[in-house]
Amino acid sequence: MKYFSTKNKIVAYSLEEAVLMSLPPDNGLFMPEKIPQLRPEFIANLKNENVASIGYEISKTLLGDDIPHDVLKKICNEAFSFPVNVVNVHNNTYVCELFHGPTLAFKDFGARFMSRVMSYLNRKHTTPLTILVATSGDTGGAVADGFHNVEGIEVYILYPSGGVSELQEKQLTTYGNNIHAIEVKGTFDDCQRLVKQAFLDPKLNEIYRLASANSINIARLIPQTVYYFEAFRKLASKENVVFVVPSGNFGNLTAGLIARKMGLPVEHFVAATNINDVVPEYLKKGEYTPRASQATISNAMDVGNPSNFPRMIELFGNSWTDIKSAINGYSFTDQETKEVMKDVYEKFGYILDPHGAVAYLGWLMYQMENPDSVGVILETAHPAKFGDSVEKALGRKIDIPEALERLRNKTKVADFIQADYEEFKAFLLAKKR
Repeated sequence: MKYFSTKNKIVAYSLEEAVLMSLPPDNGLFMPEKIPQLRPEFIANLKNENVASIGYEISKTLLGDDIPHDVLKKICNEAFSFPVNVVNVHNNTYVCELFHGPTLAFKDFGARFMSRVMSYLNRKHTTPLTILVATSGDTGGAVADGFHNVEGIEVYILYPSGGVSELQEKQLTTYGNNIHAIEVKGTFDDCQRLVKQAFLDPKLNEIYRLASANSINIARLIPQTVYYFEAFRKLASKENVVFVVPSGNFGNLTAGLIARKMGLPVEHFVAATNINDVVPEYLKKGEYTPRASQATISNAMDVGNPSNFPRMIELFGNSWTDIKSAINGYSFTDQETKEVMKDVYEKFGYILDPHGAVAYLGWLMYQMENPDSVGVILETAHPAKFGDSVEKALGRKIDIPEALERLRNKTKVADFIQADYEEFKAFLLAKKR
């Protein structure tokens, strides 16, 4: 399989180039030259598969022979070693729980697969690979866990000061060794900007071999298609299935769109955001207007310029008419988010995190006009990762999983910088002296 830039379809890149470069030189995003169809018999017999076997079939179909199939199968068995739970909340409303991995967030799917793919592709290089990643919450913890002590790879995680929950911060600042945390006085968009500028800086690229573990890297999207198939499998191939996706950088939704193009029979998608509503606004008006992000209790979605938007529109041939026929977009306030968290708990006994709550609201909006649809809400992180917000909304304490509880006594280790590129560049250059 070859890959092209969303800004230039003429130049072709190999898998190794696309994954280890992360971004093409023109600052576009890598896309496969085609989205191949899965074997019809595989779709028809999903009930006989599991998460790892689904991951293997998808990645084998997308990657071809770029990674030997025995290696790819081992990668999938290691990466997808935890379950995807699908819970019926009531009637045609389901929640797909993606937080049963080691860091209790859906990013574990992407980070664990990517770390192993990168390690394989990097095996012949003698100079280290340096991963730069911006996080608005869960990406940082998943990347820290997935890449911890991976030989030949150093990781720098940039996160907004005060912009992640306490436990999320502990997840990305307490690993040590090859994992380095950088606290940025600014927003997630600032962190993302610093990373993108670094990739385009000739001097840094002379000194470092830079790569990204954000969803700008195509290796993050491939494994994220897996749980769409697994959720569909667990629904026993129900008809009129709609996936409702809490959306920030839109990598999650883009993966769902790729799954659909590969043959998953999905009726529709709903993109649910907080007040950072750039994409819902685009879906309504046909105008894409990035702007500064605003802080909310669903902090992983506090994104004002979603990095995967170019991929989304590329999948629809840049047609606004086609994309709005496949995706509905809705946005909601913190107050609405808190109210639905309380309402769902009191009526059905189910605890949503703030991001899942935004998705639940999106489902309610869509369901009003489509009552026969089956809604699958992606619950992307364990509610305990946002304990303060959840407990205030519910008016009660919630249980903290042991994986999070043991973080409380760990010591945060992070460097602090302003949201200034020259300061960030100087920081990285100093590491090489």
